[in-house]
Amino acid sequence: MMEATHPEKGPWAAELVVGDHLIGFFMAQRARLEPFRDPTRGSFLSLSLGDRSGEIDARIWEETETYTYLLEGPQVLKVEGEVERYQDRPQVRILRLRTAEAHEYELMDLQPSTLRDRELMMAELDAAIASVENTHLRALLQSFFEQADFRHQFASAPAAKRIHHAYLGGLLEHVYEILLLSKPLLVLYPDLNADLLTTGILLHDIGKLEEFSWQLTIDYTPRGRLIGHVVLGAELVARAVDSLEGFPPELALELQHLLLSHHGRYEWGAPRRPKTLEAVALHHLEQLDGQVNRFRALLAPAWESGQAWTDYDRLLGRTLYAGGAQDLSIEEEGFSE
Repeated sequence: MMEATHPEKGPWAAELVVGDHLIGFFMAQRARLEPFRDPTRGSFLSLSLGDRSGEIDARIWEETETYTYLLEGPQVLKVEGEVERYQDRPQVRILRLRTAEAHEYELMDLQPSTLRDRELMMAELDAAIASVENTHLRALLQSFFEQADFRHQFASAPAAKRIHHAYLGGLLEHVYEILLLSKPLLVLYPDLNADLLTTGILLHDIGKLEEFSWQLTIDYTPRGRLIGHVVLGAELVARAVDSLEGFPPELALELQHLLLSHHGRYEWGAPRRPKTLEAVALHHLEQLDGQVNRFRALLAPAWESGQAWTDYDRLLGRTLYAGGAQDLSIEEEGFSE
């Protein structure tokens, strides 16, 4: 059973079963008015109640005109209801509801979120900063990560709207995983500048703090749509460098190149392709972590349902093998020896 961040969260959506009486906080989405079969009865309100465990369908059968504000978009609600069976699926009949107050819930409970311990991951980042021997790079990192507001934003932000690490805490998780992946690479290739690569890992995606909003749903900000996190991050770092006395221009140039080239290709949104050892290392570390996370997200539904293959993914242009549900042996009828 998952542990809630907020003590008043109430039951998880994925654990509700027919017969349950529930009181708790949920994200209400996709609300719409639907007519009864008997048109003289008017309409009922159909919606989805969700949290980071999943979603469950819900209905408001009476006085629907009171709740038409739910049609305006996602909202956090406190709900009392009963779980019934409808067409062989559980469904919540809402008895009472109200808009939740900000102090009554944590978004990490209500949206898909990292399953890793955020405090542990942040401690790993702090240890990486402490390990940086170059005083200029360490001061630059501290200028960001010693700010309480920055740490809070960094620990809660998603790394994407979709594709990879597209959930709350995804940015922190992505950076944490790249840090761990870099450790054996630094042993294998001692020519790599460990301080520069570590700094690039920690700062390469900070522009995502300005690229995304994640209050009720993950979406792009106007600056995110018009500029993008690669350039936004490079600008943030450039301003921080300018505020530090005596920061070597050549070092600042190499760090800027890391930030601007970490996507690797022009068609992937990189203003420059990698041209240094640290830049190519950062690009491939970032790609490795992002693609493995993406594959896991696509495979998870197939694993849970026992399917051998995922649905076709249009962006990848293929299905993925989930294993277990299909025998790949050729020793079938007509092929066995």
